[in-house]
Amino acid sequence: MNIIIKIQNVSCPNQMLAATLFAGYKCIGVQMLLATLLATNKCVGGQMLIKIYLFEGRFFVGNEVRMKVENGKFYFIKDDFFDIFKCYKLMQNKENGNKRPCYFCFNDPENEEIIWFVPISSKVDKYKGIYENKKKKRKKVYNFVFGKVLGKEKAFLIQNIFPTTEEYIESKYQNRKQDVEITESLKNEIIETSINVIKLAKKGINIPFYDVIEMKNILKNLKR
Repeated sequence: MNIIIKIQNVSCPNQMLAATLFAGYKCIGVQMLLATLLATNKCVGGQMLIKIYLFEGRFFVGNEVRMKVENGKFYFIKDDFFDIFKCYKLMQNKENGNKRPCYFCFNDPENEEIIWFVPISSKVDKYKGIYENKKKKRKKVYNFVFGKVLGKEKAFLIQNIFPTTEEYIESKYQNRKQDVEITESLKNEIIETSINVIKLAKKGINIPFYDVIEMKNILKNLKR
């Protein structure tokens, strides 16, 4: 049995955070147990979780820090996520054989626990060719957005978008210890195009190669 208590909107790099937590719940042989816990933790930007474990009548307290995702920033994802969804044929969590790729991320407008990941690729000519072929068949193509990252043109693969949650985020992508930034217009275009793809998926029209709404529902159930 474990209980997770979230402290929302915690951001205190290099500071000590003292939290007093109260948890009341039923236990075997005891009608109600009220535990008051005092924990002092280092918090490095984001959300702090206190986990309360009950084992053979004793309490064990653990803590971990989770990343707070900022819209339009780039993040790395843990391999654990792909182990859960290995049957969905997602893009591999590696680039050039061994380097882990980063993803453009934004928060779901309807559910704050869901974060959308958009893969990026340097194979711009390949995806522009696919884009042009698709454009001959229909007016609006939602599969890709093109724009510069760190001065180099990239393809944002909306057709490979997928949802995840904060516990699967490994770290933020930075360049020389600074967040990687893109223009607001590019950021808005990626998010708007992605949201259109998600809306179409709700209607049963899947531009991604898998059911992103089904994935989202699985993640929501895992959070319960």
